[in-house]
Amino acid sequence: MTIAAAEVERIFRESGALREGHFILASGRHSPLYLEKFQVLQHPDDTERLCAAIASWVRLLGADTVAGPTTGGIILAHEVARQLGARAIYAERRANGIGREFRRGFALRSGERVAVVDDIMTTGGSVQETIDAVRSAGGEVAGAAVLVDRSGGEAHLDVPSEALWRLDIPSYTSAECPLCAKGILATHPGTTPAPVGASR
Repeated sequence: MTIAAAEVERIFRESGALREGHFILASGRHSPLYLEKFQVLQHPDDTERLCAAIASWVRLLGADTVAGPTTGGIILAHEVARQLGARAIYAERRANGIGREFRRGFALRSGERVAVVDDIMTTGGSVQETIDAVRSAGGEVAGAAVLVDRSGGEAHLDVPSEALWRLDIPSYTSAECPLCAKGILATHPGTTPAPVGASR
C-alpha cells in the first residue's frame, strides 16, 4: 500500500498536529512550526494506514526486525512489525545522554536485517543513533523510514531511506533564531498540558 504525501499532510493538519509558535525541538534547534506526531498517533486507524505505507516499503528490504527510537518510534516499530509479522524492538537514550542502545533484554543475531522507523526527522539524529545501536548489537540495517522528513533534504542517512511526507520547515540554532532575537518565549513542545476537552 502506498499513500500520497498530500494525504499524509491532510492527516497531520486535520488532527491538529501542525502547530505554530516558537519551539525548541528534540534536536535542540528552534523552529516556528512543530509537528506533534502524537496528535496523529493517538488515532489507531490513521496510525495503521500510515504504517501500512511504511510496511510496504520495508517488505521489499527483507527485514526480520523493526526498530525505533523512544518514544514515538516505539508505536511505529510495533505497528509496522505487526503488519509484517516481524519483531519490534526499540532503542533508548544512553544514561550519559550520548547515543542510543538496546536494553530490556533486546538482542540481535549477527547479521540480522533490521529496518529502522521513526516519526519526524529534523536532523536525522535519532534515526542515525538507532542505526548505530543496531550495528553495535551486531545487526545489519536494511533501511530507514519516517512519517515526515521536515529537513528540506538536509538530513542524510547512510542507508536506503524513505519518507511519507517531505517538507522544508526552517529550524535554527538558538544563536541564529529570529524568534529569540525578537524576544518571543520558546517552549518545549510535548510538555504543555492540552486544553480541557481538546479532541480531534
